[in-house]
Amino acid sequence: MSSLAMLVVVLLVLVVAMFFGVLVYIGHRHPAWVAPLTLGLLGVGLVVAIVAPIATR
Repeated sequence: MSSLAMLVVVLLVLVVAMFFGVLVYIGHRHPAWVAPLTLGLLGVGLVVAIVAPIATR
């Protein structure tokens, strides 16, 4: 794996982790809307579902 590919993977993991954190925070601040962990995992699943087909091309 090249250095550029590893850098892109690390940055993608960081962005997904930040996205997860933001969604969990929103869920925590507004618990009547949805459970925080469920919202975070749903968001991460959505990002993975979008990025995985693009990455496997």
